[in-house]
Amino acid sequence: MKKPASLLRTPLKRTTIPALAAAVLCGLVTAGPAAADDTRKPADDKPRVILMSDPELDDQNTLIRYLLYSNEFDTEALVYSSSGVHWAGDGKGTKWFVPGREYTRFGLNLCPCTSWRWKPGERFIHEAVDIYERVYPNLRTHADGYPDPGELKSRILNGNIEFDGDISKDTPGSDLVRRALLDNRPGPVYLLTGAGQSTIARALKSIKDQYENTPQWPAVYEKVSQKAVIQSFGDQDDTYANYIKPNWPDIEFRQMSTRIWGYGARNAVRPEDAKYLSSQWTKANVSQVGPFGEFYRVWGDEKQMVPGDIFDYFGFSGLTTEQLRAMGYIVWTPPQEKGSWISEGDTSIFMNLLDNGLRGYVDASYGGWGGRNGPDVDPGGTPSSDYSSARWFGAAQEDFAARMKWTVTPRYSAANHRPSVKVSGQSDRDVRRGEVVTLVGHATDPDRNTVTSKWWQYADADTYPGTVTLKQSSPGRDLAKVRLRVPDDAAPGQTIHLILQSTDDGSPTLTSYQRVVLTVKG
Repeated sequence: MKKPASLLRTPLKRTTIPALAAAVLCGLVTAGPAAADDTRKPADDKPRVILMSDPELDDQNTLIRYLLYSNEFDTEALVYSSSGVHWAGDGKGTKWFVPGREYTRFGLNLCPCTSWRWKPGERFIHEAVDIYERVYPNLRTHADGYPDPGELKSRILNGNIEFDGDISKDTPGSDLVRRALLDNRPGPVYLLTGAGQSTIARALKSIKDQYENTPQWPAVYEKVSQKAVIQSFGDQDDTYANYIKPNWPDIEFRQMSTRIWGYGARNAVRPEDAKYLSSQWTKANVSQVGPFGEFYRVWGDEKQMVPGDIFDYFGFSGLTTEQLRAMGYIVWTPPQEKGSWISEGDTSIFMNLLDNGLRGYVDASYGGWGGRNGPDVDPGGTPSSDYSSARWFGAAQEDFAARMKWTVTPRYSAANHRPSVKVSGQSDRDVRRGEVVTLVGHATDPDRNTVTSKWWQYADADTYPGTVTLKQSSPGRDLAKVRLRVPDDAAPGQTIHLILQSTDDGSPTLTSYQRVVLTVKG
């Protein structure tokens, strides 16, 4: 029994722009204008993704995790991209400088320069896909839908890598983004970037340059604005602020930066989850597990992304900050134990698209393994932007460990797999004040493990400001039933998010979810 097909993705509802006079010209728009409550679904059942990365070690680690979950995505391309801290140069000796970048900080004065922290012939994406090809036979034993390695290789492209924030040229990567945003496939295109946004900005600039002074422009602007969803770890080259937002203000931008997946994870993790950053856990579950484990960057691994990079001292172990600085390194985060977690800073950009039942892709306020666009109240009662992602970290790490094991396990029965969780009826329901609502969920496990289920209110994602009383069946049964009464003080339009969480007792322990959203009607 293999993992079931992923859920259909629904794009975020948007308000349309009026007067689409040329909506059907040149095949750019094949249907009439979308209503404000439009819930069109993509043609297939996987989120359509273009992933953009620069050669930071955390991008390399993020890419490994992405490839382990690539059966859950329609990967349009894997694109090398520049950022404020990584750019390749044009190979012609042209020098580049942007005020305030890291080469001007810490008393440095290292640029204008011809490239910055980008080794000649950089191919870390190619190397990751080469490893994926080696473990692909095992991965496809454990889940359907993993893309053919040769097909993935053909989708590796260069984006705008020459200079930080430079959108002066079309590139293979920007051309692909442009084509994806203009084609007639329904549903969103998720533009996921752990680098800068210059490749995206160039694609949008090319579209605007081509159509702005034509009758098709209103329809093109509408179509692209509805289709593109940018999920980015910050604005790493200022092109969102300088070009995208001023020129394409209706494109949805989801800010996915979070400390829990980055270099600051030790300052954000819950105490009970600190073990997932330790040398012991990382070695046992990641770095010593097959070829992907060897490729995964950990503290003290004697590696550097770019030889001589004064910001990449992570390959050293047993040296103090003072010793590293005496060697010429810029120490900007404290050294840690050999073999322990460094960072997967950009992993958050795709985690809410995973098929785990949380439906974090529907709206940036929903939240999921990649965090949420607002603070969650931590167990101590304090609103915390860290907790909205940290609350899921343990479950996500256990799931990652299971997939790492898949890479070296040729038999399905020799590894663990997520339980399957279903809730009877619709995931989005209209309710009335005072109504008694009963929800029935059912969890099964493909490995015949025991599954423990519970319902809980995700109050931080609610727009209803209070709490509801949940009366549920005893945890531990396959059948998970809960009853609640919609509060009398709930206002029309307010929402209540209920999560069914089911965890098996396999090794690693794996968790699946189902989210039901109740919307109060007048």
